Amino acid sequence: MAKILDGKGFPMSGPADASLHLAVFSDYRCPACRRAFPALEEAIRKDADVRVIYKDWPIFGPPSEQAARVALASADQGIYPAVHRRLMTDSRAIDDGMLRNVVTEAGGDWTRTIAYLTSHDEQISALLRTNGQQALAIGLPGTPGYLAGPVLVIGAIDEADFTRLFARARAS
Repeated sequence: MAKILDGKGFPMSGPADASLHLAVFSDYRCPACRRAFPALEEAIRKDADVRVIYKDWPIFGPPSEQAARVALASADQGIYPAVHRRLMTDSRAIDDGMLRNVVTEAGGDWTRTIAYLTSHDEQISALLRTNGQQALAIGLPGTPGYLAGPVLVIGAIDEADFTRLFARARAS
C-alpha cells in the first residue's frame, strides 16, 4: 500500500506535505465514479489537507482507455486535474472531438497532447498496467476504489462518508 500512496510517477493534486494521501481508482465511464466525484471534490475542498493520487483504471472498454490515455498525456502540460474533472463531469460520449474539447477547455494544447501520447505510448501503457495490478492487489473488484492510508473503501460514497474516511485513515 505504501507504494500506491507514494504516488511517484502518477498524476497528483493537493499539498505535497498533506497529512493524508488518497489513491483514487476510477474510470471515466463508470457511473458510480461519476456519481461520487462531486462529493469527493467537496470533501477535499473542505479538508484541504489531502493529496490525491489519480489511478486511472479504464475497465469500461476502449473509450475509457482512450480517455485515460489522453488524461495521462495531459499531465505533461500540468493540466491533469482539470482534464480529470472535466472527464468526470462531461456527459458527452467519449470520442476524439470530446477529448479535444476537454483538453482545450482545461487550457491545454491538443496537438501537444497527441504528440506526447504518441511519443510516450509505452510509458502511459505501463502506468495503466500498474494501476490495474495495484487495484487487483488491494482487492478492488472494480471502480471506484479509494485507498486512504491503510483504509480501503469500495464503491461510490457521499461527502459525509469521505469525511469519515479521511478521519478514520488519519486515526489509523
